[in-house]
Amino acid sequence: MTATSTTLVIGATGTTGRRVVAGLIAERRRVKAAGRSATPVEGAQAVRFDWNEPATFGEALDGVDRVYLIPPIGSSDPAAVMLPFLRQARAAGVRRAVLLSSSAIPAGGPAVGQIHQALPGLFEQWAVLRPSWFMQNFTGSTPHARSIREHGAILTASGDGRVGFIDAEDIAAVAVHALTDEQAPNTDLILTGPQTLSYGDVAAIITEVTGRPVVHRHLTFEQLRDRWAAEIPLEFATMLAGMDRAIAEGAEDRTSDTVQRLTGRPPGTFRAFAEREVS
Repeated sequence: MTATSTTLVIGATGTTGRRVVAGLIAERRRVKAAGRSATPVEGAQAVRFDWNEPATFGEALDGVDRVYLIPPIGSSDPAAVMLPFLRQARAAGVRRAVLLSSSAIPAGGPAVGQIHQALPGLFEQWAVLRPSWFMQNFTGSTPHARSIREHGAILTASGDGRVGFIDAEDIAAVAVHALTDEQAPNTDLILTGPQTLSYGDVAAIITEVTGRPVVHRHLTFEQLRDRWAAEIPLEFATMLAGMDRAIAEGAEDRTSDTVQRLTGRPPGTFRAFAEREVS
């Protein structure tokens, strides 16, 4: 890594992006904070970037040698816009790319899985972060957070399936290492918290921490798909509901040591997260 190395962080005000920006700045790295409105970020150079506007690519890539990639939100075919950008990035001198994907989507799988498959052929230095479900899915304006506040319930089609929920702080810490360590991981990294929990377990912890009763309400695949489809395209809603069905079948019942191995500290627990962020 050279003294003039600059990292482009796409989605710089998002859940992981803003944490990655903060982590890089804390290590005195040069950062371009990219987003559709070029929101000012102290310690970084704000730059406008929109996946659907290729005219924004050039300025964002100017002087950059590594990039943190957040796929376009809600797209079932991100490759259509991401692959042209990545080819342009390589031509512009980007040497390292770190992609945020999902534990549920392997290389060559749907949506971002196509980018995962292409990345090693585009960059010699790369990593694909494959986190399990975010703990932050239960805060802010997310569907789970809204249903908890409005109905005292978490609605899923995951049954009693278990998930290795992970804190976005830990995802970002791994991303910073993947972007800045002398040697890139050059692999995909499954990221989880320290334990697996069912949504019933999550509801019980939130109840204990907040003092307000929260339950897990079971939906069918079709009920969840239709609920999502009221807010997002049907194809994407179907994919998300399918992920819940996979959870019910045990697909996410696993933990990994990746956070500990790359950052030197254990991942945070859901209870610690809830005490810090769920109100």
